Amino acid sequence: MIFAPPFARAAQRLVGALSVSAAALAFASAACAAEPALTLTPAPAQATLGQGTFALTARTRIFVAPGDVEARVVAGQLSDMLSKARGLKLAVVEGAPPAGEAVIVLARGQAGGDKPEAYALQVAPAGVTITAAKRAGLFYGAVSVWQLAVQDAAKGPAQLPAVSIDDAPRFAWRGFMLDSARHFQSVGTIKAILDTMAAHKLNVLHWHLVDDQGWRLEIKKYPKLTSEGAWRVPAGAAGEDPRTGKPVRYQGFYTQDQVRDLVAYAAARGITVVPEIEMPGHALAPLVAYPRFGMTKAPPRAAMGDWGVFPYLYRPSEETFGFLNDVLDEVMDLFPSEYIHVGGDEAVKDQWKASPEVQAQIQALGVKDEHGLQSWFIQRAEKHINARGRRMIGWDEILEGGLAPNATVMSWRGIDGAVAAASQGHDAVLAPDSTLYMDRRQSASADEPPGRIKIVSLRDVYDFDAAPAALTPAQRAHILGLQATAFTEHMRTDERLERMTFPRLIAVAENGWTPDARRDWASFVARLPAESARLDVLGVAHDTVPYEPQATLSPANAGQVSVALASGLGLGEIRYTLDGQVPTKASGLYEAPLALAPGKTVRARTFLGDDALGRVRDYPVTLMAARTRDSHQLELCGAGINLSLEDDAAKTGSGDGPRAVFAVDLMNPCWVWKGADLSTGLTLSARIGQVPFNFQIGADRQKIPLRPPATPAGELEVRIDGCAGERIAAIPLGAAARGPGLGTAAGVLPRREGVHDLCLTFTARTVEPTLVLDQVTLTPTKTPL
Repeated sequence: MIFAPPFARAAQRLVGALSVSAAALAFASAACAAEPALTLTPAPAQATLGQGTFALTARTRIFVAPGDVEARVVAGQLSDMLSKARGLKLAVVEGAPPAGEAVIVLARGQAGGDKPEAYALQVAPAGVTITAAKRAGLFYGAVSVWQLAVQDAAKGPAQLPAVSIDDAPRFAWRGFMLDSARHFQSVGTIKAILDTMAAHKLNVLHWHLVDDQGWRLEIKKYPKLTSEGAWRVPAGAAGEDPRTGKPVRYQGFYTQDQVRDLVAYAAARGITVVPEIEMPGHALAPLVAYPRFGMTKAPPRAAMGDWGVFPYLYRPSEETFGFLNDVLDEVMDLFPSEYIHVGGDEAVKDQWKASPEVQAQIQALGVKDEHGLQSWFIQRAEKHINARGRRMIGWDEILEGGLAPNATVMSWRGIDGAVAAASQGHDAVLAPDSTLYMDRRQSASADEPPGRIKIVSLRDVYDFDAAPAALTPAQRAHILGLQATAFTEHMRTDERLERMTFPRLIAVAENGWTPDARRDWASFVARLPAESARLDVLGVAHDTVPYEPQATLSPANAGQVSVALASGLGLGEIRYTLDGQVPTKASGLYEAPLALAPGKTVRARTFLGDDALGRVRDYPVTLMAARTRDSHQLELCGAGINLSLEDDAAKTGSGDGPRAVFAVDLMNPCWVWKGADLSTGLTLSARIGQVPFNFQIGADRQKIPLRPPATPAGELEVRIDGCAGERIAAIPLGAAARGPGLGTAAGVLPRREGVHDLCLTFTARTVEPTLVLDQVTLTPTKTPL
């Protein structure tokens, strides 16, 4: 007879006490998605609901086996998490729990196969048991208990649903890339992001610390990297103090002590921090600090305030490799990660092509061309990284010219890089810009933060296929996983970074953890109210705009205004009021556009079942609003560099107030008002801004059309029925174009029979600055033409 030790017998009692129903699924199906039975996100691999609930109170204790240090640490983390979320500070005890006491037990044992992050969770009225072989599994089991206890923002005791869970991740790499080079985040913000990642079982923070716009990591041997390379002067009005006229520095870097603290903080939450040191391109900041490692004697500091793809490369010399090896040594001393990221992307080869010295080197090395030279460059870095017992990873351009022998590829230009790497027997991580880049907007609303204007919705991210059909089963084994990527050119504040990242990063978490057969959009949607509450508890900002009713106002008959309501994701139902009251589930159901008299205010909110989703939105009903369209409601003429671009100055032109955000195609600044009725004649009033053209696009800059102005400040030209159609007005801009801030220009449009599309463009002699539309209003002319 085999006797179980007292601690193990106690755990077995709790398991046995759990009554489960084989017919009960852990997650609601689409038919009952409004009321999910279980709100765990990411959805577990296997879950079966039981009967009853476990009462979690301040008197609940957590028990671990004597001497199990890792389990005790995890138990302390669970206690801390519950204290912050619900105000319940649970005591942690070593030893066997007393008979009859409803407790939480952390026990060792196999769960979910041999994956180190696997765990089993049993919740019953008699108690809770988390079982795992490894610390990571215990931690994720504790995270699941925390989620069961935090389904709203309430404090105090909680009822955890009885459930049996056997869980393990789909992919080993479930990541998020944070760009701290373009914009710098506080240590507190990074810790909040790490907390939120851990709470959703994400396990890799890829930290982009170096780029043309700034070097963010202290390197002891090369202090100028931070004293000179960690600051820039922003372009336009943002780079000048309006009170003194002096340049304003944007700056910041992380000390090595701060990095050690963050790496340890992440490791305690099961997250590995993978540093990225860009080479051979994206190198303007370090070359401003140390020009001798570059291809030009005086790299332009002023260009550090630009965005785009820069031509400045490292010189492929022994001196440069000595510098990079020194840097990599300090990096590897700080980051114990298996992988070191070397970038390798967007290295424009013009400087190498123009250098006789480099061309001679290409011949001497026997490589084919500049791509072959980059391959040789990256392989030099890999040898140094491998010599320290680490592995190299880089963006998919490292495939060009030949892949380094032991390299792992991060595929960002679609999935082709991953397919190519896996086909050659190399590992790969999926990070396609088309779906998993967080700098894309989440809906068409003008209320979205600035970024690239293409919409990548929460649904788009959720539906991403992380197992490409182009791969054979053997090749799919080389896909380590996936990650979301937040390049921060347009994320000027920490709050904006968080809003662009969440909740989409939660969809990435489910894609990376949950078996494909278990992923279900309807179930995920049903869990969104609980997820929103958790994000609030965790203290990170998250974008609720795609959930919320957006109003489109247009003139209607008899002086009324038509109000159409719709949300970006089309979830749930919209309830509204017209009497100033906050909408509730019992308020009027929006079913069709409303015809309202001016002076009313529509208050609207989205409801998912009984739960409110997103904020209450207020829309005052006025004829002026019905006759006005902001730049995001106008149609852009092309698909060049389409941005939702923040102004460089406050709307008022001075101070630190709110800035306008413009929808613009920088390659063809042109907007279309669809369907303007010109039969009565109209007055067009345009609110105008101007932005610095701080974009490194090389020769493509010459492709931007310039229309010669007739007046010193230029004009707003209005054409009908296409941008090559008849010009019916040229409205002088005058003071409206001077900036900084917004200005207004107005002019009369002549009558034309019927409804026409209006094409709106500016005349200008140069793209610096670029004139942009903020909003346009069309009102009937008072005097007939």
